[in-house]
Amino acid sequence: METIKNKSFDNERALYESDGVTLEGCAFTGAADGESALKESKNVAARACLFNLRYPLWHCDNVEIADCEMTEKCRAPLWYTENARVVSSTLHGTKAMRECKNITIDNCHIVSSEFGWDCQGVSIINSYAEGEYLMSRSKHITLRNFKMEGKYSFQYIENAVLENCTLDTKDAFWHAKNVRVKNSTVKGEYLGWYSESLTFENCVITGTQPLCYCKNLTLINCEMHACDLAFEKSTVNAQITTPVLSIKNVLDGEITVPRVDEIIRDHPRYKGKITIK
Repeated sequence: METIKNKSFDNERALYESDGVTLEGCAFTGAADGESALKESKNVAARACLFNLRYPLWHCDNVEIADCEMTEKCRAPLWYTENARVVSSTLHGTKAMRECKNITIDNCHIVSSEFGWDCQGVSIINSYAEGEYLMSRSKHITLRNFKMEGKYSFQYIENAVLENCTLDTKDAFWHAKNVRVKNSTVKGEYLGWYSESLTFENCVITGTQPLCYCKNLTLINCEMHACDLAFEKSTVNAQITTPVLSIKNVLDGEITVPRVDEIIRDHPRYKGKITIK
């Protein structure tokens, strides 16, 4: 493997189609403002590097990134890339990851609108993310010890597990399918609408009008706070450990809850059973 140390690159496609290169302390920045520095490269390792130009890692394979900074000017750094690991780094450019496969992100700080769209096989652990429309339409996702802030997250995702997460997010998990959230705190309005096979286990859920129009919804040993008009037109089996403000028009299933301030049932077709105990 070729090793390049402490060099600066600002020209277009500076290291295009590299195969087997290690970058240490390098900077992709400068007046020439060139794009796509490592486009279509493979077997790349970058350590303590600065990425300050657009599209550096498109169509790459087998990439290791550690202790690197991707600034807000580093727009869309990872697209169409496979088999990458990003550790102890910042990803602060918009659309920082799209249409990637087999990606691990560990101990990273992400500030990126529209991050992670249409990806497959993504693992994010011990990390923080801020941005809108996080992970839209992605599949086969694992999130652990993950914190995020932003609206419209996890829409249309499939086959995901989230564990020990703190999510401050409005309109999350819309149209999500086969998703399990465990030991997590989820704060936000209009949670999980139109989802299918969405499960919350040992979670704390806060926010108005949660979990409506759901199919095969499951809650196991969950707390619900400031939740009103919950479960409208949903098929649900839920074990709730705290009082709920109001439950509306449950389509089918059973909800066990210690207290409900108001139960709304506008038509006999809403057959969901509500058990107080």
